[in-house]
Amino acid sequence: MGNLIDIGANLTHESFDHDRNEVVARARAAGVSRMLITGSTSDCSRRALELARLSPGRLFATAGVHPHHAVDFGPQTAAELIEIATHDEVVAVGECGLDYYRDLSPRRDQRYAFERQLGLAAAIGKPVFLHQRDAHADFLAMLNERIGDLPGGVAHCFTGTREQMEAYLGLGLHIGVTGWICDDSRGASLRDAVATLPLDRVMLETDAPYLLPRSLARGSRSRRNEPANLPVVLEAVARHMGVDPRVLAQAATRNTERLFRLPPAPAGISAAR
Repeated sequence: MGNLIDIGANLTHESFDHDRNEVVARARAAGVSRMLITGSTSDCSRRALELARLSPGRLFATAGVHPHHAVDFGPQTAAELIEIATHDEVVAVGECGLDYYRDLSPRRDQRYAFERQLGLAAAIGKPVFLHQRDAHADFLAMLNERIGDLPGGVAHCFTGTREQMEAYLGLGLHIGVTGWICDDSRGASLRDAVATLPLDRVMLETDAPYLLPRSLARGSRSRRNEPANLPVVLEAVARHMGVDPRVLAQAATRNTERLFRLPPAPAGISAAR
């Protein structure tokens, strides 16, 4: 299974500053051939683009403003995102959405930033990389208004219920699953949901350096997650979906290539069949 794609790796995070190249190398050795580097602010998105350019065909970027930073979303931010998001290496707009769990930005500002980014995605014809936590009703309502103008999207780091998942599937979204599924207590609703997740809608991600799978955290001195741990997520998701890991790997890779319009896998990487 040497053709996995991590759709959510925060490789611009400072915890990777001392060994970023080694992190990427470990991921490749673990069968993670390609990664999407998450953009969560305009500066972070530009750095994600710069990293993607260093490894064409293997690293890609998203460009967006996370709801935590929505309070800073202004005309300059919008202009910067437009410029960044139009580059070929940027395959999605986001991480964008709503987060009422932490409320690090006022909810009105979150909704404004989310609406602007949905509009940007529609204007440039790129899918959305979505974040939602404790804001399902508003999130769903805003997506319903725009979904007809968008070329798809993924509910990144989905941790919700089966009912919420079915609502997102009804909008044509894909579902990104992380190591949250390995959490014995917090991951119960996610495990229930993925039991009915269609193979043609699933994607895999680590959300590194966050969400280190609990099975790896036990006894570990480091809490940092890495893309090299994606096979652990794959095995857990396959188990709860009731499918062979190789079948899931192939499906997730196909789904990711299709939604984000990724070019053919670089030489030396077997494409998913």
